[in-house]
Amino acid sequence: MRRIISMEYKDYYKTLGVDKNASAEEIKKAFRKQALKYHPDRNPGNKQAEEKFKELNEAYEVLSDAEKRRRYDQLGDSYTAWQQRGGSPGNFNWDQWGSARQVSAEELDEMFGGFSDFFSFIFGGMPQQGRSQRAARPQRRPAAYEHKLTISLMEAYHGSERLLEIDNRRYQVKIPAGAKTGTKIRLAGIGPGGGSDLYLVVEVASDPRFERSGDDLTTEAKIDLLTAVLGGEIPVETPSGKVLLTIPPGTQPGQKFRLAGRGMPRLRAPDSHGDLYVIVKVEIPRKLSPQQRELYEKLSRL
Repeated sequence: MRRIISMEYKDYYKTLGVDKNASAEEIKKAFRKQALKYHPDRNPGNKQAEEKFKELNEAYEVLSDAEKRRRYDQLGDSYTAWQQRGGSPGNFNWDQWGSARQVSAEELDEMFGGFSDFFSFIFGGMPQQGRSQRAARPQRRPAAYEHKLTISLMEAYHGSERLLEIDNRRYQVKIPAGAKTGTKIRLAGIGPGGGSDLYLVVEVASDPRFERSGDDLTTEAKIDLLTAVLGGEIPVETPSGKVLLTIPPGTQPGQKFRLAGRGMPRLRAPDSHGDLYVIVKVEIPRKLSPQQRELYEKLSRL
């Protein structure tokens, strides 16, 4: 009985975006164009780009090698004919296409940087291309490390520096103005053991004076009853110092005022700031002097 192997056929020509009759130079050109677009260095932390980059490498490994491409084209013709006869992928006879010498996953990872099961089954026993032919494929990147770095809201507002010690070496790290919780600062090549990248993941501590929402801040200001009724000016604390806020007559408890451009600096655009919102809390006197009570009573009779 024929053994059934479930495997997905990979269209390497479609992956590179070239015609089946494309020349070696056209294949090389298409690979370089897309590899540049999806390279991990241009897409840090983007898993989709990383997977696409791996697919491009695998396709180029096959189509840039004359022997592998010849074997792949034979498989493609057979697979297409099978589909045209109404066959389904799950019933295709993959046995006849398996490599003469199967290699372990560890060997494949060492040779090709972790290609698909399809590649392993079809080409695992074939010799790999010379190092010079595969120079376009980057070496495997060392693992990246993350380290949480807690800073104050004022450090995030003004930007700051921290001194880190890694493997007995000291590094002065700049924290950009406008950093948020979750902001990552990449330190290339200084991770544990050397060669790996270290990402500092910022966490901005809460501040008793300000509540942050994106680049906007909210604070509270207390005013007395007379100021709420008659209006006036009050000093308000901002991250850059105190400013005077004009309170219009008839201000209600909980009323919110906007101070444009007094919020947090925008990350990567420190000359631009969010807004500061001031919520007014009207203080009602708990105790009145005889004179104050008399005045309030006169007011109530008007």
